[in-house]
Amino acid sequence: MPSSGITAVDAAAKGMKLERYASGGALLLRRATSAKLVSASSHLLFRATVLATLALVFLFTLHYPSLLSRSFHLSAGAHPSSSSAAASHRSLLMSSSSSSASYGGAAWEKEIRRSARPSRDGGISVLVTGAAGFVGTHCSLALKARGDGVVGLDNFNTYYDPSLKRARQALLSARGVAVVDADINDSPLLEKLFDVAAFTHVLHLAAQAGVRYAMEAPQAYVASNVAGLVSVLEVAAKHADPQPAVVWASSSSVYGLNTDAPFSEEHRTDRPASLYAATKKAGEAIAHTYNHIYGLSITGLRFFTVYGPWGRPDMAYFFFARSIVAGEPVTLFRAADGSDARRDFTYIDDVVKGCLGALDTAGKSTGSRSGKKSGPAPLRVYNLGNTSPVPVTRMVAILEKLLGKKANKRIVTMPSNGDVPFTHANVSHATRDFGYRPTTSLEAGLRHFVDWFVQYYKLDVKIAKGGARSAADIKPAKKKKAAAAMSASS
Repeated sequence: MPSSGITAVDAAAKGMKLERYASGGALLLRRATSAKLVSASSHLLFRATVLATLALVFLFTLHYPSLLSRSFHLSAGAHPSSSSAAASHRSLLMSSSSSSASYGGAAWEKEIRRSARPSRDGGISVLVTGAAGFVGTHCSLALKARGDGVVGLDNFNTYYDPSLKRARQALLSARGVAVVDADINDSPLLEKLFDVAAFTHVLHLAAQAGVRYAMEAPQAYVASNVAGLVSVLEVAAKHADPQPAVVWASSSSVYGLNTDAPFSEEHRTDRPASLYAATKKAGEAIAHTYNHIYGLSITGLRFFTVYGPWGRPDMAYFFFARSIVAGEPVTLFRAADGSDARRDFTYIDDVVKGCLGALDTAGKSTGSRSGKKSGPAPLRVYNLGNTSPVPVTRMVAILEKLLGKKANKRIVTMPSNGDVPFTHANVSHATRDFGYRPTTSLEAGLRHFVDWFVQYYKLDVKIAKGGARSAADIKPAKKKKAAAAMSASS
């Protein structure tokens, strides 16, 4: 193409010189020749552009799962306090050019089957998405401890420090739980997992969390909380045989601008206050559709401010503890009427009991690969909270006492960023259907958290008298520096 373009230009230049001497007919012939050469060059350039575009489309289609996962890593990594070292995406696809593509080969499949196999009579086999997350790790450990089969899946994105997720993964591995490093939008991988292991249940906890971050990276929430949920339900409904029962994480944020308290499952949820809440509300509508059309047994769990050891650094209790230790200001919100923000803080052990109770009572799906269903399947939604809202200022006071240091508090009016003034759970439905009863007070739960926090980050802090190790008997990670507490993402 370049040589054609040069020839056309040279011909045009020569044509201009001949114009002074040649006859009118020769001039017209030369101009016509020049025009044809330029036209041919342009046509070749157009064809090359079209071919290049088609090649890019083909490559994108061929590698769509890993590209989507990679883009999700990048959008999550845009969080201002994310770790500077981005988590690498490790594709498990061994031969994308083959119609019989395998994920990891024979050894990989053997490991998945081993991890998915229950060790007790009557045990269930559970695929846990978001397994290296806070709730996912604790639930996976609890399921494995009671003899159920567990396989985890997590993409280890950089919304917060990936090293904490990797430490959780190491803990799971030590307990015999395999965690696949991949994204929930990788449908071929999900299909392969169900081909390798006959999961009876899916505990879908993978999601883009955080209310405020949704204002910075809205597409991350759509990709994970909406598209990701659809990806999981599609495979469960149309590929798995038999269909598993699905329990998934909704959120108390769906209550949005609701002012009736305590929040009940019968209250309206059509006024979300944040994009995060809107994606979770959309998830509940999507769950209804897959239950109605495909006969999937689906249970949604609305979590209320879960906290505890191995928690998320972006949660208030976590970064408050970090700020108190570092002597940095702690920002506390007050509602427009001057009242303190209040939260229904729910300890992780109580939430795990609720998750396992929901799995145990989920009921069977009634659909099949053919698209026919034998009858209606269970469709449920439950609150999992502590039922006792506490002012955030009270939570900070407990942390001050446990850490032996006063917080540098800064009180401001709550901005319009999606946060709500208070949350308060009514858990009567969960109590009735699977015996859910929260038993951990905020004081006891924060003691467990602070004990883990100080040990994990190797801080030179003396915990106030009465501190105790985590009820989950989770040991701190090794070789952690005190400075890590200050650099962990929030």
